[in-house]
Amino acid sequence: MTVRVQAQDFDVGAEINAMRLSNPHIGAVVSFVGQVRDFNDGDGVSSMLLEHYPGMTEKSLGSIIERARAKWAIVDALIVHRVGDLKPLDQIVLVLIASAHRQDAFSACEFVMDYLKTEAPFWKKESTSSGERWVEAKGSDVDARQRWQQ
Repeated sequence: MTVRVQAQDFDVGAEINAMRLSNPHIGAVVSFVGQVRDFNDGDGVSSMLLEHYPGMTEKSLGSIIERARAKWAIVDALIVHRVGDLKPLDQIVLVLIASAHRQDAFSACEFVMDYLKTEAPFWKKESTSSGERWVEAKGSDVDARQRWQQ
């Protein structure tokens, strides 16, 4: 189980291949890649600054993976989250979940993203055509997380 918070970009294919080949018990690898959009809340976005609290952020992401491991049979997991100044089309986050069977991997990947969006200590500031603004968690993200608590 690995968590990396970094400024540099990542190679999705290389990360998937490394995980896929790391353990013969893996039968499925599910991935999610998030990237910067050029719009949000009706405004054009020219860049996004992502900040974090070093140490606390990695611990929080590791805790999310551990909660997923308690619910599903996960063989391996990886979260790579970028920080710094990003532009539209730049990759922000990669979540990989490996398991023996696809359903565990799909469910765990979705769970990790739902919790990452609402609990991980990242702060996002967008530069838009209307000026700079801090991005708050969306109600839809909170609703998505709530379904796992049932």
